[in-house]
Amino acid sequence: MLPLKRALRPLAALLLAAALATAPTVTAHAASAPSSGWNNYSCKPSAAHPRPVVLVHGTFGNSVDNWLSLAPYLKDRGYCVFSLDYGQLPGVPLFYGLGPIDKSAEQLSAFVDKVLAATGAAKADLVGHSQGGMMPRYYLKFLGGAAKVNALVGIAPDNHGTTLSGLTNLLPYFPGASDLLKAATPGLADQITGSALLTKLNEGGDTVPGVHYTVIATKYDEVVTPWRTQYLTGSDVRNVLLQDLCAVDLSEHVAIGTIDRIAFHEVANALDPAHATATTCASVFS
Repeated sequence: MLPLKRALRPLAALLLAAALATAPTVTAHAASAPSSGWNNYSCKPSAAHPRPVVLVHGTFGNSVDNWLSLAPYLKDRGYCVFSLDYGQLPGVPLFYGLGPIDKSAEQLSAFVDKVLAATGAAKADLVGHSQGGMMPRYYLKFLGGAAKVNALVGIAPDNHGTTLSGLTNLLPYFPGASDLLKAATPGLADQITGSALLTKLNEGGDTVPGVHYTVIATKYDEVVTPWRTQYLTGSDVRNVLLQDLCAVDLSEHVAIGTIDRIAFHEVANALDPAHATATTCASVFS
């Protein structure tokens, strides 16, 4: 008879393969982000855009591959833009966002402090994709981030966990599988619906006072499922469905955060609501 860990490997491989299949193609890491574009620590926020924007990648992403389109989009609109790598596992290069989410939130905290010190700004705005839209909420709620952040924009965030299109429902049929997943890739385990991390994060309310929240979701999301669980509840929350803005937009989980200019236009509106303009299908040309 196979040892238990060997018997569990097919399920673990299935979960990892599903996640990898929907992850952006890895191209680089933080050190190679163009200094003339984003991660330029000599950039000083303007009067029009007084807060730096910190981009927070998703699971299996990194500080460059997730933002090859959105970072230049925001930079060209006059923002100081920065991105970090977080959630590294020993011996796993380029694929990040796999470590424990509470520890990743500590890395985000240190990075925001670095950006604020370099730019002289009092607060930053955060834009995150997938895990990167949810993990910052831990920073805001438990690590003092609310005093340093004006807005959090989550693109397809797994705010209340995910079933990964039902795959996580298989875990109870494999005794010990959850423990193995937690040991090997704690960042993945933390994102499963009902995890201890998400229970702690969401008890007592989804939001904290003083932060403006925006969630941008797509009904074609195959990774954060059911997609409606991405939405937040609170007094300062705007939940947006991409298809309400453009019915023919077919973006799924990866595309909405990496290439969808309709979603990007809504990000820009969230960062500068005083000058927001209607987001439509034509926003792809803006």
